[in-house]
Amino acid sequence: MNCYPSKNQKLRFMKNFLFPRPDESTAYSLFLLAFRLMFGILLMIHGFQKVYNYTELVETFPDPFTIGNQASLLLVVIAELLCPLAFIFGFLYRLCLLPMIATMAVAFFYIHGMSLAEGELAFLYLLLFIMMYIAGAGKFSIDAMIYRYMNKQYDPDEEFVL
Repeated sequence: MNCYPSKNQKLRFMKNFLFPRPDESTAYSLFLLAFRLMFGILLMIHGFQKVYNYTELVETFPDPFTIGNQASLLLVVIAELLCPLAFIFGFLYRLCLLPMIATMAVAFFYIHGMSLAEGELAFLYLLLFIMMYIAGAGKFSIDAMIYRYMNKQYDPDEEFVL
């Protein structure tokens, strides 16, 4: 008996991880879309602030992984600017949520020392992103379109309607 997964099992796992089956409920998917839009834009505002104040921040930015202030700031800008963009559109949704969750976890646990008085916003973002990771992107996302295409539920000759 082979205890290692076969190539097909690995591919199926990756396909389901990257493009999970979207929920069929329209109201639920609209709710998820509204959350993606609101919280993606809110996090992007933090990313834009870091880009705008980059020269001032780069010297004093915390370096929790000892990779350098500039590299740490660059990773946070990616997690707060590029990942929320993919999050909003629902493209590689769960994959793009991982850096967002990691950034908020580091901000709350390391930077703010698990203090809700100082790190309340990071804690709220962390909980929200974990819940959104579990919930998935819904059917109004690029991942849902990819899922339908990969499962031949989407006819490329027909006009796509969400």
